[in-house]
Formats: sequence, C-alpha cells, structure tokens
Amino acid sequence: MSFDRSIKIAPSILSADFADFGREIQAIEAQGADWVHVDVMDGHFVPNLTFGPPAVKAFRPHVKTFMDVHLMIAPVDPYIEAYAEAGADLISAHVEAGPHIHRTLQAIRAQGVKSGVVLNPGTPAEAIEHVLDLCDLVLVMTVNPGFGGQKFIQSGVEKTRRIRRMIGDRPIHIQIDGGVTPETAPLVVEAGADCLVAGSAVFKGGSVGKPEIYGENIRALRAAAEGARQAA
Repeated sequence: MSFDRSIKIAPSILSADFADFGREIQAIEAQGADWVHVDVMDGHFVPNLTFGPPAVKAFRPHVKTFMDVHLMIAPVDPYIEAYAEAGADLISAHVEAGPHIHRTLQAIRAQGVKSGVVLNPGTPAEAIEHVLDLCDLVLVMTVNPGFGGQKFIQSGVEKTRRIRRMIGDRPIHIQIDGGVTPETAPLVVEAGADCLVAGSAVFKGGSVGKPEIYGENIRALRAAAEGARQAA
C-alpha cells in the first residue's frame, strides 16, 4: 500500500450477509470500495462475538483491494500472528485492550503487516502521542465499539482534528469508524480524516442481487467527503 491521503471508503462486512461473504466482498469492491474492513470482536472487550482467524483466512481470497482487520479483543497480543497469517494487510489494536500498546504495535509490525492504533470515544488523543512513529493508521471510534448502526458521537470530530495536528507530515492515515453517513463524513474529513469505515451506510438497501445500491451508497459517501475536502 503506497501512502496517499485520498479519500478511502472501507465498508465493514459486519453489515454484510453472513451467509454470502465471498460474493458480498466481491460486490462492494466492484462497486467502488477502496478497502474491506473486518471487525473482530471477542464478547469480552466488546459485547459481541464475530470473526476468528479461520473466517478472515476464508475472506482473503475474495479481497482484491486491501483487508483492514480491526481487533476489538483483549488480550490482543497472543492473536496478532494468527490474524497476520490469515491474510490481514493491516491490523489495528485498541489502546484500551492492554497495558503495553507500544509492544503491541511492535508485534504487529514484526509480522510484516501495517499497524493501526485505535481510540475509544472516552480515550483522549494524547494516549497515542508517543506511539505514532509505530503507526500506519490511527482509528478514531465515533461510537462505542461492539455493534453496528449506532449514532455518531460528535466529540470525535475535535479528537480527529487534534490527532491530525499531532501527526504532522508523518505518513499516517486517520480512519473513522462509527455512525459514518453522508451527513457525518464531511465533519471528520474537514477535521483531517481520510479513511471512512461504513457498515449500514454502505449495505443498507442493497444485496449481492442488487449491488448497484452498494455503489450508490459508496458514491454518496465519497461525494460528501470529497466535497468537504475541496471546501476546506
């Protein structure tokens, strides 16, 4: 992945049809998705349970773009190798998931994949200031992690702005996850985000039988985000 700050739309397959992941992934990519976002939950760190390494390995042959694996699990370090071997292009881990985020990011990079650090809504931007040089991506949660379809938390906009200042000219993406819609996307893009995770906003109304709806939803998000960038 060469670095650029163009707007990237990363549909979360947590909102896809669980019985048809392969065709769902192919459909969103064909309709313009830049990345495929995989939300991994353990029923402990967050109140839901989703994809283990075998599932991610099964997704991998279908992903032709970039597979972004967000680990909402604790502990996280014992599972990094398994998710890397399953085919993740980027693995992101939460500051809140353990006592040694610096060590966690080192472990991700040691697997030869991109590394991301994640902040829950109640965690200040300053928590990642001293690990930015180990990051390829900062993920700002704009909902409390664990479920799709939640309402956007407004304080994430100012947090994004502060993180963008902290990053400076370093080649680090800022990703937003939670309540992203054509209405909220401009707020975070204006603040400095370049990668937007969207679940229901992409998958709502569509299916593998009606993939053009996915395309319409992706284009609406991209137009709103790029419009905000041009206006800034």
